[in-house]
Amino acid sequence: QVQLVASGGGMVQAGDSLRLSCAASGPTFRRTTFSSIAMGWFRQAPGKGREMLSVVDASGASTYADSVKGRFTISRDNDNRVVYLQMNSLKPEDTANYYCAVNPTRTGVVWTAGSWGQGTQVTVSS
Repeated sequence: QVQLVASGGGMVQAGDSLRLSCAASGPTFRRTTFSSIAMGWFRQAPGKGREMLSVVDASGASTYADSVKGRFTISRDNDNRVVYLQMNSLKPEDTANYYCAVNPTRTGVVWTAGSWGQGTQVTVSS
């Protein structure tokens, strides 16, 4: 079983930056396992559905939602089993609970994952 702990959220003003971290751990979740799977960042705002923000695969290739493309950057540290989300030029509409996921997969419009992490709240004021 994998534990995912997200951190780095907070209250910022529009235009500011934040860097989120998601640390993965577990007795059977080794570095070799982490390095071989995709990791993703998602968010959910009050009253809205889950939104995929970015996914980085085992090779380091990444994809982004249009809403964050050019502003957010995903990266991973396989040695320490951490995935990051650098968020620049934050907007009030970025306000949400942000969380990471192990091996996210999309079927149609639905995302599933091996594990979902606990979130970290990001609040952006105008």
